[in-house]
Parts: sequence; C-alpha cells; structure tokens
Amino acid sequence: MTLTANLRLDPDRLWDSLAEMARIGPGVAGGNNRQTLTDADKAGRDLFRRWCEAAGMTVVVDEMGTMFARRAGVDSSLPPVMVGSHLDTQPTGGKYDGVLGVLGGLELVRTLNDLGIRTRHPIEVVNWTNEEGSRYAPSMLASAVFAGRYSRDWAYDRTDAAGKRFGDELERIGYKGTEPVGQRPLKAFFELHIEQGPILEAEGIDIGVVTHGQGLRWTQITLTGRESHTGSTPMPRRLNAGLGAARITERVHDIAWRYPPHGVGAVGLSNVYPNSINIIPGKAVLAVDFRHPDLSILEAMVAALHLEATKIARELGLEIAFEPVGAFDPVTFDADCAGAIRAAAEKLGYTHRDIVSGAGHDACWITQIAPTAMVMCPCVDGLSHNEAEAITKEWAAAGANVLFHAVVETAGVVEG
Repeated sequence: MTLTANLRLDPDRLWDSLAEMARIGPGVAGGNNRQTLTDADKAGRDLFRRWCEAAGMTVVVDEMGTMFARRAGVDSSLPPVMVGSHLDTQPTGGKYDGVLGVLGGLELVRTLNDLGIRTRHPIEVVNWTNEEGSRYAPSMLASAVFAGRYSRDWAYDRTDAAGKRFGDELERIGYKGTEPVGQRPLKAFFELHIEQGPILEAEGIDIGVVTHGQGLRWTQITLTGRESHTGSTPMPRRLNAGLGAARITERVHDIAWRYPPHGVGAVGLSNVYPNSINIIPGKAVLAVDFRHPDLSILEAMVAALHLEATKIARELGLEIAFEPVGAFDPVTFDADCAGAIRAAAEKLGYTHRDIVSGAGHDACWITQIAPTAMVMCPCVDGLSHNEAEAITKEWAAAGANVLFHAVVETAGVVEG
C-alpha cells in the first residue's frame, strides 16, 4: 500500500511547534542561543521528550545524550526508519536550522497517529547531540561516535572554552543515557534541513534532493613572531604575526576561488596576541575551513594552504605550525533514499532539483553505516547560522510533507 497525494501534514501545528521551541534559549536579535548541554538545551530536550511521549512514542537516550523517540511498527523485530536532526544552535543561531528536521519528524508521527496509519518498520525520531560544534569541537560529535568515527570516551573528554568536560556537562543536565552508542540498528535515515545556500530560493524551487555532501577540512594555524612596541620598532625589524595572519586569510580566499563552483574556504576564527593597540602581535592563531565534494580537490586545497602559508611565514620571519582540528570526507547519499525523496516531491506536485550540501550534517556520518538521504527546503537569502535566519510556513510544510511520504513509504504502509 502507498500513501496518496492528498495525505499532508498539519502545517499550522508544525509551525506552532517551531515557534514554541524557539521560545527556549532566545537570542539577543530574534533567533536562538541554545548551545549544546546548556540549561537551554536541557529545556528544549525536555519539551521534545514531552511531545514525543504525548504522541505515544517511547524515548531512549544513549550514552552520548542522543534521543531516540520510537513509534512502534507492526513488526517490532525490524530495524527502524530513522528521521531527525538536532535541537542545539549556534550562539547566534536561528529558529529552524536543525530544529525543522527534528520537529518535522515529530509532526510526521503525529500525522500517522491522526490518520491511524500503521507502518511495517518502526519509525524513530532522533535528536543528535552537539551537531553544531559551537561549544564542543568537533561538530556532529554524537553522530560521529554513533558511526564509529570517534570513541565515546574521547568525546567525553572534549572541553569548552571554560574547561568544562563534555561528559560532565552531559551528566549535569541529566541526559547521559545508558544505551551503548552505535548499537541501535536502522533501516535508513532521512534528514530534513533548511537550505544552506541561496540556490532554491533564487531558482524558485520547492525541494532540494541532496545527492552529495561536501567534504571538510579544518586547519588551525599558529604563527609566532615577536611582540614589540608599535611606535619604537622600525618597520624592517618587525616580526608581525598579525600581518602573517592577514596575508594567509587573503590566500585562503584565493585558493577557494581556484576550484569553482563548489570550492569554498574562509578563515572563520582569527586571534592575535596580546591584542593590545600599541603592541605588534607576537602570536596569531587562525582556523581555516575548506570544503569541496571532490576529495582530491579538497586535499589539493589543503596542500596549497600549507605550501603558501609556509612561504608567507618565511618571508615575514615567522614560525608556523599547522594542526588539523576537524575533517570529514565528501559523501554520496544513497540513491534509493534520494529516489524516495524525488518520488515524494513529484507525487505531491513540488518542484525539485538535485543539490550538493555545502554544510556538514549528522547525515554525513550516518550515511557511512546505513542508507541515508537529505531533504532541503529554501531559506531566505540562503542565510543560516544567523539570528536573522527565516523560512516560510509553506516552505516548512513542503519539506516536511516530502519527508513524510519518503519516510513512510520506506517504512512500509500496512493495510487495515
């Protein structure tokens, strides 16, 4: 049995749920600051748990704090079809990045309940811990542990800027579960997300079918020069680490431009020390983010960075050190799962196009252990990781409706 095109989610209920979650951890400019393992994150988790239990689901938390809300299938021995994303935000995050994927999954289950539809496979709505990585690096931490990329204990030992351990904070907020990480089987995973660029909105397309995810390489560079007085040090005698950081920042931009259309790169973090107006910086630390869907090109970008940054440092008389601080390889999402998303969009009458995700998502790790695909809906100006992030109720409903049909068809509808 298949779902008919007239079966849709309740757009008002989904929109109201998004608005209610956004009241937890409000930002200073209309968005959200619900960073992972904070009190605000706990409050968001608690609300999600209450909603899931009210929808008849059972909620299990694993050792990394990831929440799995299960709607039983007709055959409980079968692995679940998993759907979800994350509830944590950037310090100046928006209301929809990640949250739409979690609450879209919840609304999917509510709709099945309303319609009395049973599925052969169970369906689980997941809230992955620490997708953003703004408080604890690296990003997508819990899904990476789930996929076997990192060990649980290594993750527990990550510290934030204040020196607080991930494992301790997980326990403090009451979400250090007992289920071993990565031992939960799954048939497939689907993730709905807002669009990480302006493409869909600019082209007037309703749905992005994500076929690939860009690989990422984060490199921290430390430049060491010599602190000295800005007024009394002659220009030829300066060992200015800040100047080196500026030149490398420009070079990062140049390297990314060599690999259109998918090559991107930026310095998102840059600090000079001692950061005093009348002292030439003796030290600079900057973090470089390169992304590309072709692994060979991604590695070429990093190689160019090492070569050209080393040359800049040598010309300025600076010492330089490189440290890899984050990485994942480009991914290709499952063709059958992507096909289910494409078929759902066509059945529902939504325009769609294939798209490459420029951002990292939990799906990028889960695809290494199970069939996985992603649905994108537009966001205004392609803006995310910003309190001004905005989508429309119609965009949210379109993405969630496609998610609904793709997930339920994969889980198998049972007649009667």
